[in-house]
Amino acid sequence: MNITSQMVKELRDKTNAGMMDCKKALAETNGDMEKAVDLLRQKGLAVAQKRADRATSQGVIESYIHAGSKLGVLVEVGCETDFVAKTDDFMAFARNIAMHIAASNPVSVTRDDVPAELVAREREIYKAQALESGKPENIIDKIISGKIDKFLADVCLMEQKYVKNPDLSVQDLLNELIGKMGENISIKRFARFQIGG
Repeated sequence: MNITSQMVKELRDKTNAGMMDCKKALAETNGDMEKAVDLLRQKGLAVAQKRADRATSQGVIESYIHAGSKLGVLVEVGCETDFVAKTDDFMAFARNIAMHIAASNPVSVTRDDVPAELVAREREIYKAQALESGKPENIIDKIISGKIDKFLADVCLMEQKYVKNPDLSVQDLLNELIGKMGENISIKRFARFQIGG
């Protein structure tokens, strides 16, 4: 199949991957756009896993102040080298994550960071709801586990659907950037401030 420059451009727009990576992915998938997107995501994930144990002692602290100055976010995004921290792609990623946090109000970066008392409180609410609905005792635990899993996916930054592209999670977006930059990148912490919130 003939891979056109238009196809490469379309794949680049969808994935932010490099031009040669897009061309190779399209060649490997015989021009199938969806399979090429999946292939590039898998490659990004593979690179991310290989680099996961490398220290991210460089990076930036990015801020976002919403119009009207009633809502603001600070986010720390780490990487391995100062060179990557200064790239346009890295800076744009940090800005986009700050805006995402402002819009979606996550509780923590990962599941491990969610306060145990918050999970316990949610568990009690779900248990009361399940008991009230008259569900059989033997399936109540499964119902509660499923609801807790959904709750954590909604409140953990890395698992949230990215506000600018709900087809991707924040983790998918991070994996794509790691694949593109070729070094470990991490969202370390954030603070969200809201007047009257």
